Amino acid sequence: MLIGLLRTHLRPHRGALVALAVLQVVQAAAFLLLPTLTAEIVDNGLVRGSVSYVLRVGAVMVGLTLVQVAARTAVQYLAARTATCLGRDVRSAIYRRVHDLSTREIGRLGVASLTTRTVQDVQQVQSLLTDALGSIVSAPVLCVVSVVLAVRQDVTLALMLVVVFPVAAAAAIAAVVMARMGPLYGRVQSEIDRMNRVLREQITGVRVVRAFVRDDHERARFGHGNTELYRLTLRTRGLTSLLPLAWLLGNIATVGVVWFGGLRVAAGDMPIGVLTALLGYLVVMLTSMVIAADVLLTAPRARVSARRIAEILDEVPDVLPPEAPTELPAVPGTEAGHLTLSGVSFRYPGAEEPCLRGIDLSVRPGRTLAVIGGIGSGKTTLLELLMRQFDPTNGEVLIDGVDIRGLSPGDLARLVGIVPQRAHLFTGTVATNLRFGRADATDAELWHALDVAQAAEFVRRLPGGLDAPVEKGGANLSGGQRQRLAIARVLVHRPAVYLFDDCFSGLDYTTDAALRAALATDIANSTVVIVAQRVSTIRDADRIAVLEHGRLVALGTHDELVADSGTYREIVNSQPTERETV
Repeated sequence: MLIGLLRTHLRPHRGALVALAVLQVVQAAAFLLLPTLTAEIVDNGLVRGSVSYVLRVGAVMVGLTLVQVAARTAVQYLAARTATCLGRDVRSAIYRRVHDLSTREIGRLGVASLTTRTVQDVQQVQSLLTDALGSIVSAPVLCVVSVVLAVRQDVTLALMLVVVFPVAAAAAIAAVVMARMGPLYGRVQSEIDRMNRVLREQITGVRVVRAFVRDDHERARFGHGNTELYRLTLRTRGLTSLLPLAWLLGNIATVGVVWFGGLRVAAGDMPIGVLTALLGYLVVMLTSMVIAADVLLTAPRARVSARRIAEILDEVPDVLPPEAPTELPAVPGTEAGHLTLSGVSFRYPGAEEPCLRGIDLSVRPGRTLAVIGGIGSGKTTLLELLMRQFDPTNGEVLIDGVDIRGLSPGDLARLVGIVPQRAHLFTGTVATNLRFGRADATDAELWHALDVAQAAEFVRRLPGGLDAPVEKGGANLSGGQRQRLAIARVLVHRPAVYLFDDCFSGLDYTTDAALRAALATDIANSTVVIVAQRVSTIRDADRIAVLEHGRLVALGTHDELVADSGTYREIVNSQPTERETV
């Protein structure tokens, strides 16, 4: 998963990768020459007392150091830039894919998990790439060439102490650690998902927690998850603590080089400069090994994160846009928006029974269809089918004779607008929220929509009016104010088909009546579908569809249904204010 993800998203950065490789070779070459030049200074300068030789070679060493620093700086910049670009591209890909998923798929994956995968999992892959790109060429080059140069200085000592012992031991340590860390990191990421979910529930439900005095219970629930995350993280960090063993082995090797090399220098069998060079190459080799080990130790977590990212990117949406969208027969206007449901049935995946069964309905422009029924009768699912949040299991949904499965998402969005049951506003201003569906709407159009939605009065009282700030989710507004702004937003959008999903229940009776009266005039030529629980909201609809257990059991006007439908009469009689008027 990790290799495939990197291969896909690094393809546009091939030039930067080539530049990184070249710069790392230059950096490694400059770094590797320093121990040899140090040996030359010791043997040919200091031992012989030649100051000019020391200065001449020292100047070369200073120049090589500057080259190494410049190359290293460029490598770090390119590595960070490339990794950051990859993180940006992967986050964008996840974001686009999430927007392609249906409501059911998002609910299955979970908002908390999607947030973690979009932010933290991408960050893990990005961090690995930053480290890897900074040393992917230089670390192996430094390790191999330092061994070769050490052997050139003294074959026996180099092979005995520099190569065999530390390299084999460090490789064994890295293999053991990597084998253990993968499953642990998978559990860590899952625990982070769970912590995010708990936090989200507790923060959004804080009023309920306080109302039922469940503070201690929620603290205990959070504490349990927090402790488990701490325990798992501590175990993973404990495994990475094995890395200092490589330094211990390297230090043992250094002692061996100094011990045996010192004996040979004392015996006159080896120049002291060679011993200095061997020690330098030993440090280079160990440093490159530790850098490579650091990258290898971060790979298991990045591999787990890449798998979690791939699960999102590989998710096949339930609803796919058509390859060749159907052209609409006419531009949306007074004659557009004829809505037809023909034999529509829908079953949720894994459900035993269909949620909707054989629904046949038709609504022409200028007409209002109301949908009513008990809890679980399929009302909201019906609206989601009209918005193509799902595709029907059987049957078809037509607008102006065109199956909506053949329409492009943009055309469908222009044709159909919805006010959901729970109004959601975005951080910004009143104006930016109202222009969400039509960015070019004028201020006059915004005020007109607010007037129709019975929201103009309270918006005028806000500091700044249309430019008044709206906090996340509309937290600085009341429920009724948010609902009216959501209605105004769809009015600014001006679709051909309006869907109102029980969005009037949060309004008082006076405001509800005034709003519906204004809507009847403002969208008189549009197709309107209203889902409601309150009979007073829908009694004036042209036709009322009564759903029961996913079936259409009655269809007619309010008076006709009161006379002929027992199910509708039960709904009316369950609402005292309506029972008095029957």
